[in-house]
Amino acid sequence: MNTNEDANGELLTYGHKKQIPPVIKQQVLKALSFYPELKNTDISFIFRKNIRSSVMQAQPVFHTLLLRRKERRYRINISARFRLIHCDMLVTEIPEEVIVGWIAHELGHIMDYEQRSNAEIITFGYHYLFSSKYVKEAERVADTYAVERGLGKYLIATKRFILDHAEIPQVYKNKITRLYLSPDVIVELVKKLEEKKQKEAAQA
Repeated sequence: MNTNEDANGELLTYGHKKQIPPVIKQQVLKALSFYPELKNTDISFIFRKNIRSSVMQAQPVFHTLLLRRKERRYRINISARFRLIHCDMLVTEIPEEVIVGWIAHELGHIMDYEQRSNAEIITFGYHYLFSSKYVKEAERVADTYAVERGLGKYLIATKRFILDHAEIPQVYKNKITRLYLSPDVIVELVKKLEEKKQKEAAQA
């Protein structure tokens, strides 16, 4: 078994090309269980000391974009600490369902990437850096993937944790409100998804 060092100790391999820090193994595997399409996708979950303006960040490993599509690899960077107004909180201290929701969103990004060619991903990265409109669209696509996979309640837990937490800076709350699906919209999407499933079951 190959191991690499990260901010929280060993990065262990858990089959199907996944590398996961042991302290968030349960949350990551929970989120992954809703994405059977990613069973054989190479993804590393890596703690970082700091990620600018984000808690988590999904991205392709750049040099693998020069290889064949099936050799593409991804990493999900995770900030080791969550910055509050008066202190920091270890990400591992955040409630489990909130972490699952965050990871679910990042896996939604990887689902989006998987639909794109290598050239399209490079173009995507350029637009993401320079267009706030493009960022908003990309973040909402990722949220939608998570909802469609049945992770809506976890996304709502994540949004509520951010928006209702008194110690989370308002600038970060504003970013979440501006770019991501709101809890109310997610509730409506979940409701429509359940109605669709019930209709399909009745017709079967």
